[in-house]
Amino acid sequence: MKTSLKPIKAKRISDQVFEQLRDLIYQGELRPGDQVLPERDLSVALGVSRTTVRNAINKLVVLGLLEHKQGQGTFVSDPDVKTRHPLAVAMSMEMEGATLEDMLEVRMGLECNAAALAASRATEEDINRMIACLEAMEADFRQKGDNIDFTVDADFHMAIAYATKNPVHTYIMKSFHDFLSIGIQENLRLLYEDPKNIGDVLEQHRKVFNAIRRRDPEMAFSAMKMHIRYVMLFFRDHSRMDLLDKIRVTEP
Repeated sequence: MKTSLKPIKAKRISDQVFEQLRDLIYQGELRPGDQVLPERDLSVALGVSRTTVRNAINKLVVLGLLEHKQGQGTFVSDPDVKTRHPLAVAMSMEMEGATLEDMLEVRMGLECNAAALAASRATEEDINRMIACLEAMEADFRQKGDNIDFTVDADFHMAIAYATKNPVHTYIMKSFHDFLSIGIQENLRLLYEDPKNIGDVLEQHRKVFNAIRRRDPEMAFSAMKMHIRYVMLFFRDHSRMDLLDKIRVTEP
């Protein structure tokens, strides 16, 4: 039987630097607005040449993940859909008629598949990262009540995306979560106003995580679907109540 074998190509050092920095951004260890070490310091820390670091950083700048600020340095880009990469720009076009439910429907497809893939591919490091995200969200809730930090919720979902080991999936998810963070924070604040909702979301996250840790793709898919459907139904009901309130106010 003939096989089509191809020679293994060594990965360029600049690509390894690029992937390491990209993953720190995807995992939330480098956040929007964080300054990246200067080229000289990065080259020392990574044990590579400054030219290698410069090539990796330039690639991240082209993707919209980093930005140069004249006289200040290099920073992790803010999630501004108007200046991000083509995918984000496309998402920002003709969005005036898009509803929150439209976006959640897209999340349903992306994140259910991500949970299933993560259940098959997550490493021990990925599992530990998800645990840390859950613990951070629970601690945030205990300390701040309904004034919860929305980024800890997003961090959990991004940890799952990263665990898919699919760079395209991770890239799309990162772009989509950046896009969502611009438009739905006020809506999320409504969801988290009721401590019961926070408890529900935490429990749903635990079910997704437990299915991933048990290596059960079907259960992970179902658990994520239940979680996103819960959020969809909340906002659907809330929109209906807003409409009823407006009708009551305008009634003679």
